[in-house]
Amino acid sequence: MTARYNTTVKTGHGENSAVKVGQTRRGSLLESLVNILVGYSINFTANLLIFPLFGWHISARENLTLGVIYTGISLVRSYGLRRLFNHKEFKK
Repeated sequence: MTARYNTTVKTGHGENSAVKVGQTRRGSLLESLVNILVGYSINFTANLLIFPLFGWHISARENLTLGVIYTGISLVRSYGLRRLFNHKEFKK
């Protein structure tokens, strides 16, 4: 699967004929998922190392649950922003 990004593609139908190709919804979702998975693993590890410094002790299960909640929020935010910026860029 290849994600398409905002580029200008020459159509060959005259000097000023070009089509803008934006990132697909599927590409946006894939990018958001990879970004979130990387962030989740960093966050999980950081929680294990940083929370005890503040006297907060949570189990691995609680850490996983907290991560899932924040991951869902992050996925919606990341995907929505990507689509918004893609829409604005495509309209130019």
